[in-house]
Amino acid sequence: MVVVEGRDTAGKGGVISAIADTLNPRQCHTVALSKPSDREQSQWYFQRYVPYLPAAGEIVLFDRSWYNRAGVERVMAFCTEEQTKVFLKQAPVFEKMLVDDGVLLFKYWLTVDQDKQEERFAERLADPLKRWKLSPIDLKAREKYAEYGLARDVMLKATHTEYAPWVLVDFNDQRAGRLALIRHLLDHIADRRVPDNLIEFPPLDHEPLQEKFGTPLKPI
Repeated sequence: MVVVEGRDTAGKGGVISAIADTLNPRQCHTVALSKPSDREQSQWYFQRYVPYLPAAGEIVLFDRSWYNRAGVERVMAFCTEEQTKVFLKQAPVFEKMLVDDGVLLFKYWLTVDQDKQEERFAERLADPLKRWKLSPIDLKAREKYAEYGLARDVMLKATHTEYAPWVLVDFNDQRAGRLALIRHLLDHIADRRVPDNLIEFPPLDHEPLQEKFGTPLKPI
């Protein structure tokens, strides 16, 4: 399980796509949950994430995760300070249960400087194909760069553990950041060679149907 966290525009979606694009989608799943429903808000906080945990042979990439509570929810006052304190106490316990049960858990925080973040916000505003990435929360986040930094530092201090450590990756250069993150991930997963399945295409023993019967419709 790979948790990818960071400020807005850091490059979370890009690195997740770089990992997932060449993997079997039946075994590699990307999870990016939307705003919780009223029912989900009444649940144990970690409950809505449990159905997405990986089974054996699977990899799950979380584009943001339960750490929303220690970041955007705290800074934007979507939760109370007491709820944040409970989360910071429970998160290491929850993750210890996952690791003890055999889950390989990786937690990455993508770092980006404020000037670079502003540059990417401006790029999204100017590009119609990227403008969908901007939200009212993003606009407010621009004014709370320092508050997000403080919330991140508190979160890292409370949840950086020996069994589930945080890894900070410099994403001011997104391409270099993606390569560094993927290199770290590969270096910390046991290397196991999967035998190649040799597939041979035997020659067709009949005339191809298209040539035999013709094509009823012409392709565009």
